[in-house]
Amino acid sequence: MKSSVLQRDIFSKIESFLGTNNILVLHGARQVGKTHIMYYIEDYLQKKGETTHYIDLEDSRYVEILDGGVESFLDYLKGEGLGNKKLTVLIDEIQYLENPSSFLKLIADHNSEIQLIVSGSSSFNIKSKFSDSLVGRTVNFEVYPLSFTEFLRFKETKTSMTDRLTNLYKEYIAYGGYPKIVLDDDISHKETYLQQIIDTYIKKDISDLANIKNTKKFNDLLKILASSSGQLINIQELSSICGIASQTITNYLEILEETYILRLVSPFSTSAKVEVAKTPKVFFYDTGILQMLWLKKLQKEPVGNVLETSIFSELVKKFGVENINYWRNKNLNEVDFILKTKEGILPIEVKYNFTQFKKAKINSFLEKYKVKDFYVVALLGKKLKPYHKFPWEI
Repeated sequence: MKSSVLQRDIFSKIESFLGTNNILVLHGARQVGKTHIMYYIEDYLQKKGETTHYIDLEDSRYVEILDGGVESFLDYLKGEGLGNKKLTVLIDEIQYLENPSSFLKLIADHNSEIQLIVSGSSSFNIKSKFSDSLVGRTVNFEVYPLSFTEFLRFKETKTSMTDRLTNLYKEYIAYGGYPKIVLDDDISHKETYLQQIIDTYIKKDISDLANIKNTKKFNDLLKILASSSGQLINIQELSSICGIASQTITNYLEILEETYILRLVSPFSTSAKVEVAKTPKVFFYDTGILQMLWLKKLQKEPVGNVLETSIFSELVKKFGVENINYWRNKNLNEVDFILKTKEGILPIEVKYNFTQFKKAKINSFLEKYKVKDFYVVALLGKKLKPYHKFPWEI
């Protein structure tokens, strides 16, 4: 299996930290490819002649060894013929340890010959077990479903033809970017795999994390949120519809964010208070998961705000979620995304076809913030203006 692992874009960020004294931590939802990234790193290091050792903590035998403390772990390495060697140890699913913070800190502080690279299936799980003692010792990387560039790499497709790329992007947003789904051409298989992720991870694992008592109400909330991706959400309204207390919904949303299912996007403003106070939009990270939660089956053509959701996901993977907002004024003029970059702010409008764009609505933002450049991202139509961009060009 390791020989078939393809490089993910995030490796270019990870590479410069290999061989340093930092603990590297991969965060992300289940099935997004964290294990395969670790396989890729292991293979990369071995080809350079470096010594590595991989441990999967889903095997309870290894949990017992590592929970036994540093000496137990070092004794295990000696038994594997790795004692007193400079090596990289890759530990998958670190959250299974009873006290990972203490273990990682002691290794980092007293065993400089060992670099640790660890993964966890949610920042919620990791944050609940990681303490402040690890501050300054870890470098964190967030792993998401495949970007469109990675999608093309996994499909082994190289093309610059617009029509071909358009059809591939339709496939990408129709089925999402989970690697296993991308690599299987059978749609019924894709639906089965996605439903398994929903049943075993979103509905079960997250329910356990949140200590959810009424799973039906939680599942109803998930369906409503999926149908609302790309839209403003009102906590009080959700509370009334689902019969769940407002504070409980707020708690559920926080956990869904921490487990990389969705993200609340705040409005853009030069006032930090306004960004916090105003109504957020909700976006799912994966369009395949979104459609299975909402419609119970995958759609061949984009429905609802699935195109806008896919553009959100692409922006997150390229620029980071903390750099994305939306904008709306009292006259209901709205800009889909405001992207913060080193060069300034870039308004982005998303349309299915370039012909649907009306510049009048974005003018309010351009005038208010003295911004000249903006993008209109669309899947169909001819690029007649410099600001016209296809999704793969952002």
